[in-house]
Amino acid sequence: MRIGIDLGGTKIEGIALDDAGRELVRRRVPTPQGDYGGTVAAVASLVLAIESESGCQGTVGVGIPGALSPVSGLVMNANSTWLIGQPLQRHLEAALGREVRLANDANCFALSEAVDGAGQGARVVFGVILGTGVGGGIVVDGQVLVGPNAIAGEWGHNPLPLPGADDLPLRPCYCGRDSCIETYLCGPALARDGGAGDEAAIAHYEARLARALAGVINLLDPDVIVLGGGVSNVARLYENVPRLWGAHVFSDHVATRLLPPAHGDSSGVRGAAWLWDGAPAAPG
Repeated sequence: MRIGIDLGGTKIEGIALDDAGRELVRRRVPTPQGDYGGTVAAVASLVLAIESESGCQGTVGVGIPGALSPVSGLVMNANSTWLIGQPLQRHLEAALGREVRLANDANCFALSEAVDGAGQGARVVFGVILGTGVGGGIVVDGQVLVGPNAIAGEWGHNPLPLPGADDLPLRPCYCGRDSCIETYLCGPALARDGGAGDEAAIAHYEARLARALAGVINLLDPDVIVLGGGVSNVARLYENVPRLWGAHVFSDHVATRLLPPAHGDSSGVRGAAWLWDGAPAAPG
């Protein structure tokens, strides 16, 4: 049995999967916002509650809104700021008495969709989060690409390509830079521009997303790009963005597929469970 935990800013969700990827148990609890010790205790209690309900012990993977520093092992780049600078993995392992695997939540999303979701069977999958922020994860041959700096896939903090008059003035980002992709493509940015129901706002959004993803295709050349987060529910993106990105891709043909997530909001927690190696077995 594999247990996945999605540690979000407002809720902590847990799931148990069998070897075929079938859901056995699902539970969620509120996140103790601002309380690091309470967060560790809540995750550990959730794992134990899932195991009590299922009747067996499982491996544990946790998706977090940040990453572990490859130098210190402490949490960095987390929008749940009370986690920053904390040895979260070590404290969870102490609380549970076993190894725990942690990964960025966008990496978990990408892994879920690559293992048994929209990108199943593809060699290279790029998973995109278009939500409160903009994140990304890369999966190659079923393995998450993390990188020596633990930032692989963080396309949201590259500059928006080819800003035009409609993109000016350049937008400041919380990271201290200007014109980050996140400042144009996150859900709150789309809402401020007029929302998905505003024709001009969504047309600008599609053009920006096409340019930004064209840069990913030129660099990574993925088989599949899967969108997640709240903005992924805008159905017209899947037709219009591929129609627009061809003008910016360095090829005479773009075979990359742009797809919605197969598991929806559950991809993150399922991907955390799949941090322990192994694709789902065929159902018996």
